[in-house]
Amino acid sequence: MIHSKDNSEHYIWGNQCDSWILKNTQSLSVKQEKMPAGTSEKLHFHKVAEQFFYILKGEAVFYINEEKFLVGQGESISIEPEAKHFISNESDEEIEFLVISNPPTDHDRIEIKE
Repeated sequence: MIHSKDNSEHYIWGNQCDSWILKNTQSLSVKQEKMPAGTSEKLHFHKVAEQFFYILKGEAVFYINEEKFLVGQGESISIEPEAKHFISNESDEEIEFLVISNPPTDHDRIEIKE
């Protein structure tokens, strides 16, 4: 089956951020996500999952283990298990990206209280 945003399960997370589940198996998760300007997620980590983010549109800011990384359209970044991180859209435009997790992050997300 061919998957796209149009025929995939959709959910809202955070502050009106969108996620479309393109693939979800026991070993792999692929989601396309969109974040409005000025939004961010909470600091967290995954015990097992490695994540790979590929920016389709705009520029994302990643905070990983207290370091800041700017990742632009057509660029990617990997996040290893146990790395404390979050993604933020600090621009005036929405951003869109793919997030690929191995294994999926279901039941493997630990939020860090600040």
